Amino acid sequence: MLVLGVDPGLTRCGLGLVRGQPGRPLELCAVDVVCTEASSPLGERLVAIADVVDHWLVSHQPDAVAVEQVFSQRNVRTVMGTAQASGVVIATATRRGIPVATHTPSEVKAAVTGSGRADKAQVAAMVTRLLRLAAPPRPADAADALALAICHVWRTPAQARLAAAAMSAR
Repeated sequence: MLVLGVDPGLTRCGLGLVRGQPGRPLELCAVDVVCTEASSPLGERLVAIADVVDHWLVSHQPDAVAVEQVFSQRNVRTVMGTAQASGVVIATATRRGIPVATHTPSEVKAAVTGSGRADKAQVAAMVTRLLRLAAPPRPADAADALALAICHVWRTPAQARLAAAAMSAR
């Protein structure tokens, strides 16, 4: 399974492409961070993110896209930008017919580190170890995007089995 993980953000949007299956070694395929200038108009920033994501979808052809679920923060401007970037990513993937899943930060942390309360340094350290990298991906948005992809690779088969079991129980 090839998964594009996206850590959405208006200023920095992390993209991480991981290939893998549960119980097998993971492979880092690509990683990047899309940066937009805070002084640029909102529409231009969203189009820039959409264009890069669309390019990745066409060139890498992932099986799925995993996006961090937006959660409430104290800074409303930050959460709005995150939600807008997330919406653009989801729409871009959906337009291409690629399944999209969202994962909460706690789910991602638990999947990658074993603790839903892990800090960014612990997540980056585990991403580095799981992907057998020489150094943690920088900036943190890159590591977070890779963690999202890893989470999706590992959680999706179990979630599919649970959904099938629930359907057959009806």
